[in-house]
Amino acid sequence: MDSALSDPHNGSAEAGSPTNSTTRPPSTPEGIALAYGSLLLMALLPIFFGALRSVRCARGKNASDMPETITSRDAARFPIIASCTLLGLYLFFKIFSQEYINLLLSMYFFVLGILALSHTISPFMNKFFPATFPNRQYQLLFTQGSGENKEEIINYEFDTKDLVCLGLSSIVGVWYLLRKHWIANNLFGLAFSLNGVELLHLNNVSTGCILLGGLFIYDVFWVFGTNVMVTVAKSFEAPIKLVFPQDLLEKGLEANNFAMLGLGDVVIPGIFIALLLRFDISLKKNTHTYFYTSFAAYIFGLGLTIFIMHIFKHAQPALLYLVPACIGFPVLVALAKGEVTEMFSGCPPARFPLLPRGPSYEESNPKDPAAVTESKGTEASASKGLEKKEK
Repeated sequence: MDSALSDPHNGSAEAGSPTNSTTRPPSTPEGIALAYGSLLLMALLPIFFGALRSVRCARGKNASDMPETITSRDAARFPIIASCTLLGLYLFFKIFSQEYINLLLSMYFFVLGILALSHTISPFMNKFFPATFPNRQYQLLFTQGSGENKEEIINYEFDTKDLVCLGLSSIVGVWYLLRKHWIANNLFGLAFSLNGVELLHLNNVSTGCILLGGLFIYDVFWVFGTNVMVTVAKSFEAPIKLVFPQDLLEKGLEANNFAMLGLGDVVIPGIFIALLLRFDISLKKNTHTYFYTSFAAYIFGLGLTIFIMHIFKHAQPALLYLVPACIGFPVLVALAKGEVTEMFSGCPPARFPLLPRGPSYEESNPKDPAAVTESKGTEASASKGLEKKEK
């Protein structure tokens, strides 16, 4: 997971194309400001819209869109897994030919990018389809075994509109595969980021603090302690980072002197910010105080990262500044409002409602009385069995 913010505006080839080792002229102040501002905007968009979509995802009924919940155990292991992956990639690039590795990675991210971009643009594209559009429903189902032992491996439902979005995304995929253009890279990177914020859910704030704290140490060590992360980021020709050219004003769309931001600096704080939005909604106070506070904290933290990087002319571990801001600001607000206990209560999802459900929910989901009676009887027998085990 790439998580460094790099800036080569001092004339080196640090964040440009890996194959171009020539020295570039220093970027203009206007070009630097444009690149920084664009990276900041591109980081904010998937966090904001991904957080909103995470709320709808959490209450959705489509099995293909169910979120992946991160537990405290997952959060504690994640920095170790990320470190092993990063070191493995570094060794691969040192031992094997960079050209062949990037060819395999390009094909892998070509497929993933198309699927991620299709899922991202689908809600927006649905607004452009006419009411008379012949939309048919499809289901992709793979099972294992037979009879009572049959187990679902894949159960994905889609329609004709989704196929159209898949076709449009394939055009971007072919463009990226053939040209490796930075715009195509950013389209895939934004899609990966938005899907990550939308579909990766922390089960509580404590888990979020464990995850961010662990990756804080991970980021600082691999950026300041070694050259591993920056080397992988420069060698890794895949849409795992957002890039923007600092010489765009001079060279146009063919510019190649890039500043870059790793997707880890977007997705990791993003899933924590999305959690705080769902926490806001669970409080049923019709305010989004913690969401807006953490969102502003992210802007502050990333802005500080850019400022420090510009002053010291060295790649910075963005989580070094983002983690204290994204955790510290909401905690200070919780202290001021006297809601620290609620924030860190560690409630399981069943007692931590994602959205308030009023009478309208029951009215729109009527249940058969016999089914309700049967369900209550099953629950009662289950609870009795549990009491016997405890005794």
